[in-house]
Amino acid sequence: MSLQMWTKLRPFVHKFLEEASKMYKIYVYTMGERAYALKMAKLLDPTGRYFGTRVISQGDSTHKHQKDLDVVLGSESAVVILDDTDNVWPRHRANLIVTERYHFFSSSCRQYNIQGQSLTQAMRDETQMEGTLASILCVLRSVHKMFFDKHNDTNIVQSGFSSRDVRQVLKNVRLKVLESCKIVFSQIFPTDFPAEKHHLWQMAEELGATCSTILDESITHVVALDLGTDKAHWAFQFKCHLVHPRWLEAASYLWQKQIEENFSITTNKNSSGLKSVESIPVLPQEVEEREVNSSRDE
Repeated sequence: MSLQMWTKLRPFVHKFLEEASKMYKIYVYTMGERAYALKMAKLLDPTGRYFGTRVISQGDSTHKHQKDLDVVLGSESAVVILDDTDNVWPRHRANLIVTERYHFFSSSCRQYNIQGQSLTQAMRDETQMEGTLASILCVLRSVHKMFFDKHNDTNIVQSGFSSRDVRQVLKNVRLKVLESCKIVFSQIFPTDFPAEKHHLWQMAEELGATCSTILDESITHVVALDLGTDKAHWAFQFKCHLVHPRWLEAASYLWQKQIEENFSITTNKNSSGLKSVESIPVLPQEVEEREVNSSRDE
């Protein structure tokens, strides 16, 4: 059966699966139909070495337009989810590592309303050492090590690993990403909007940063869109990092602190002023139904 679509595999994906399979039992879970799921699984794992028969598709889901761990064999406290969107996992976001979408084809950018060039148009691709999968593999290794480290639980000898919860491990790993950072936001939030309720403020705290509305010598980063604000001027005066909000988003996607110079801003409020980097993450959009005859990035 032909699906009539182009598919580009993400660089390093086979090595990623090889390494991840040494630590985890891997499932494929897609909201696509069964034929699509099997084709993609075959493309990613031609010999069935990594997935076996563990392929879950739309027809297997017990909730319409949602994914759920009730169709996965194993305890929820020991399952890590990799997905490019979080809104299909309303009950299991604590298990989730949200990955950046792979926009290789220009049709993918159009489908998800992404402004800017696709990787094809930019005539570049992710690299094995610095791409998204390399970063995620490091996270998976850290999570696996912490989950099975007996020194993290004095009761492990008596209780075994049943007392461990990967959701807490994931939370702890994220809290280390920006743990040394203290952040002030400059004209990012709408007027009269509670700052602590904004998704960027909450994202920063989830990554371990301390957020503040007051400038003082302990501030390490000012997040802004425009060089013309008072806080931006303060950042220059006191040699504090001044970064675009995408610095936070990239840290969230890649689970590691990013080089600030790659996320500098310009005086043009409508321009991010980002320097050339290997991959610029964007916040995930709602999953759309995929049509035949479209290009597909995996």
